[in-house]
Amino acid sequence: MEEIGVLLANPPADVTLIERTLTDGYATALTLEAERSRLEKQLHEVAASLEQGDLRQKSRELSELTRRVERSDDDLAMLRTLLVRLRGEYAAMRDDTVAPPAERGR
Repeated sequence: MEEIGVLLANPPADVTLIERTLTDGYATALTLEAERSRLEKQLHEVAASLEQGDLRQKSRELSELTRRVERSDDDLAMLRTLLVRLRGEYAAMRDDTVAPPAERGR
């Protein structure tokens, strides 16, 4: 996310760097989504087993897993917002490089 922020603050002239960063960002988003799914599965498993074992320990596990899911949601939302902005910058740069010189800047 830091790299995307840097690119948004100082867009490079080379679209290749933006393309690579977008690809990396989308891969990171997929990883975060997979992690969130795994955490949700764990959360449901712990909730389903509340009647077995130490209730205090299960409660702590549920709290921790809930915090991790919320953190994952926040990270994913922030990353998606940054990717949308960077994708817009990329589209604008591509439009400028593809448009005939007379149409640039319109």
